[in-house]
Amino acid sequence: MSRALALLALLSSFPFLALLSNAFSPENPTDRRVLVLLDDFSIKSSHSLYFNSLQTRGYDLDFKLADDPKIALQRYGQYLYDALILFSPTIDSFGGSLNAAAILEFVDAGHDLILAADASASDLIREIASECGVDFDEDVAAMVVDHTSYAVSDTEGDHTLIAGDNFIQSDVILGGEKIKAPVLFKGIGHSINPANSLVMKILSASPSAYSANPKSKLSAPPTLTGSAISLVSVVQARNNARILISGSLSMFGNRFFRSGVQKAGSTINHDKSGNEQFVTETSKWVFHERGHLKAVNVRHHKVEEAEEPSIYRINDDLEYSVEIYEWSGTSWEPYVADDVQVQFYMMSPYVLKTLSTNQKGVYYTSFKVPDVYGVFQFKVEYEKLGFTSLSLAKQIPVRPFRHNEYERFITTAFPYYGASFSMMGGFFLFSLVYLYHK
Repeated sequence: MSRALALLALLSSFPFLALLSNAFSPENPTDRRVLVLLDDFSIKSSHSLYFNSLQTRGYDLDFKLADDPKIALQRYGQYLYDALILFSPTIDSFGGSLNAAAILEFVDAGHDLILAADASASDLIREIASECGVDFDEDVAAMVVDHTSYAVSDTEGDHTLIAGDNFIQSDVILGGEKIKAPVLFKGIGHSINPANSLVMKILSASPSAYSANPKSKLSAPPTLTGSAISLVSVVQARNNARILISGSLSMFGNRFFRSGVQKAGSTINHDKSGNEQFVTETSKWVFHERGHLKAVNVRHHKVEEAEEPSIYRINDDLEYSVEIYEWSGTSWEPYVADDVQVQFYMMSPYVLKTLSTNQKGVYYTSFKVPDVYGVFQFKVEYEKLGFTSLSLAKQIPVRPFRHNEYERFITTAFPYYGASFSMMGGFFLFSLVYLYHK
């Protein structure tokens, strides 16, 4: 009987094991399951083009209502998903064991998040965004209004349909192909703290924009104005988790994907908006299809030797090398850059060298161990906009010369040697003269 129960338990665990086998792995960063939480299943149809683009790139999307009582991000201490998409701006309380703290813990564990809000964003969604470094306008009725950079197709005439083209200048986040058409945006704006280096605006409002209730007259100056308003922001966390926060859910929708766009004051009428290209490229970045680095084969040794020593001596000549690769979405490709540096560090860097590269992923340099003994570290701290950070450290002691390793005669000391022997010779002659000369 006990054997039968054990077999039944084993068989019942197979789906869970299969679920874990599809999870994110360092060697295949885009092989992952994504949980999509919706306000209503109609969003699955109205935003199908966006979801289809993810599925065609190999993502396994699990759609659930945000208030589903069976929602769970982890089971038996293991996370069931590697990324989370929140397309539920009006939700006041998640179902199951999910809450704001669980989502933030999910991100703290290194997983990715896409959050889309709109003018009806709940306090729960605003709280999650605030914890990620983004503050939506406190006025719950406020929307981004722009009387000069609106889309000509704005049928309501309140100039809340923005044609945004103030993009971040970063190929790793937005892709190498320039987004030529403006992005249609209708929603709420947010601000970021300039002192927070982890949050980046990737789509900003124009200088003429402001955040206010479009259905009422302004009674006081808006709190958010101009290019300080961020329409879409991303976060590159210190643990390399990535977050995208948008103030518009419609921006991801099929209608905006297919709509033509003409910006007010422009004579250029684009047959298709830049929404599809914009959200597709940003999702590639968020889900680590671009800008994901790994470092392998960190090596150091004395010049003309191959083995890594356990200790160096002061003034030794050594060589240091590391291999760095970038994930292309399907394979690891050599990462090529000219700004990777290594420090030989003890309390402060005694040596700072920019690494040379062979254009095939190998970075290398050579230098002389400083004339200081102690416990040093080879450190590579690489942080670049849009790329995952690399933090490498290898500890190595450095000893002084032993008593029998010093040079027997130092060339620069020859004058002192001559002075000593001449002094002895002079004293000898003086003694002879003094003692025996009458």
